[in-house]
Parts: sequence; structure tokens; C-alpha cells
Amino acid sequence: MAKLAFLGLGVMGYPMAGHLQKAGHDVTVYNRTAEKAERWVSEFGGTMADTPTKAVAGADIVMACVGNDDDLRQVCLGDDGAFAGMVGDTIFVDHTTVSAAVTHELFAVAQSNGVAFVDAPVSGGQAGAENGALSIMCGGPQASYDAAEKVLSAYSRVCRRIGDSGAGQITKMCNQIAIAGLVQGLSEALHFAQKAGLDGRDVVEVISQGAAGSWQMSNRYKTMLDDHFDHGFAVDWMRKDLGICLATANENGASLPVTALVDQFYKDVQKMGGGRWDTSSLLKRLQALG
Repeated sequence: MAKLAFLGLGVMGYPMAGHLQKAGHDVTVYNRTAEKAERWVSEFGGTMADTPTKAVAGADIVMACVGNDDDLRQVCLGDDGAFAGMVGDTIFVDHTTVSAAVTHELFAVAQSNGVAFVDAPVSGGQAGAENGALSIMCGGPQASYDAAEKVLSAYSRVCRRIGDSGAGQITKMCNQIAIAGLVQGLSEALHFAQKAGLDGRDVVEVISQGAAGSWQMSNRYKTMLDDHFDHGFAVDWMRKDLGICLATANENGASLPVTALVDQFYKDVQKMGGGRWDTSSLLKRLQALG
């Protein structure tokens, strides 16, 4: 068992940190809103701290799951940041979906401080975090990954090192690119079935067992047909992620025409007031078009 710190108790981080405490680790949490950290401690035990520096004191491994590049810099850097409280041979594991650029930046800072840095974004959504069944894609030194992987197993279904620093974030971009196309395709299929007067549930029951089947189809078609989108992974966050994908594609020369198009479709959903709706709300956009 290890002494751990977990920074960021959002819809993902809250249950992830809980799995670590239930696995027998000694976990100290930090959250920008202290009330959430207090609620976590009352539910799972462990301890809380009012700054990242204090939270990581004495920790073997530090995990973070915050919002974006700037949020990650804020919890890592400065007098109250995590790096200021970490000593040599400790490992910082970043579960946030951020740009590869900020990953490389913080990896270099961590190295200069004698601290290991592993980028480890996750996929599986809130349900995956709550059920301890996330997919974790990692980048960083092999030895650092090997040491962290034993701990990450508390909330992962699969955890793999893909390559050096930044490889985890690039893999997460691949994940989001694939999801964008899948959700748009599923939305169009359901919209087409509705326009043709078919029962969408009957249609999915058949096509989900063939080559068209996907996680999105199995887990989202019912809520989509029920016009229920107040759950899941928010459109605002998906646009943040797709923005990272498109910016990186401009740097490496990749062509992402479908991703760019779906990003604009999500922009339309935001204009409809659906920024906090689940990404499957692309169906709602098609329905609004008639």
C-alpha cells in the first residue's frame, strides 16, 4: 500500500480517489472547492489539504484530474503547487485531458526537480470512473509507468504505456477523434430511422449485433431516443478536447475533416443551450434541423 495524493475531485476524480482509498492506500485529497474535499473525506476516509503542496507532502505518487491546461499548471506550479512539495523519486500522474505541449512543458519542469511525470488521460466516462473500469493511456519513462501502474489498477480495466512523454495525450486525442465520428454516425442513423417511421429500439437491437455495433450505440441509444441528455460527458468538454486534436493536427500535418465538421456541429449544440448536455446530443441538433 502507498501514501498517495489526489488533486481534483470532479465527476471523474472523486470516484477515482475513492477507489484508491478503498484499496487500502493512504490518500490525501485536494480540491479547489474545499466543501467537496470535506464530503469526500466523510465518505471514504483519508485526509484533505487546502493546497496542492500540503496534499503531496510525503506522497509516493500524486494523481491529478483537473479541467484543462491552465488548471493543470495551477496545481503543479508556484509556491502552493504540487511540484513545490514533491521530493525526488516521487511520481506525478496526470489524468487530465490536456495538450501534449503542456505535458512536455511540465515533464521538463518535473525532471528538473527530480520528479517523474507520467501523462495518463482516461476514457470511460463517469460510469467508468465509478465502476473502476477506465481505460488509461500513458506516456513517460518505463520505470515510472511500472511503479504507477500497480496503483492505477484500482480504477482501470486496461492501463498501457504507449510511449514517451506525451504519447498518452496523443492516444487520448485518437480516442476523441474516433468518438466524434461514431456519435455523429449514430445520431444520423437514429434520425434516419425516425424519419422513416421505424422504431429506433428495434433498429438498434439488430444493427448493434453486427458490424455497426459500438460502445456509443450500446450505452447511449436509449437515452438518445428518450431525449435525455443531462448526463455523461459534456459538449463543452468535448469541444475543448477536439480543439486540442485540431490544433495538434495543424502541427503534425494530419487531416481531420470529419473531426473538424463534428466540432462545428457541437458548436451548434452549444448555441442551442446544450453546452452541458452529453455528447450524444448531436441527435438533438439533427432533430432541430427538421
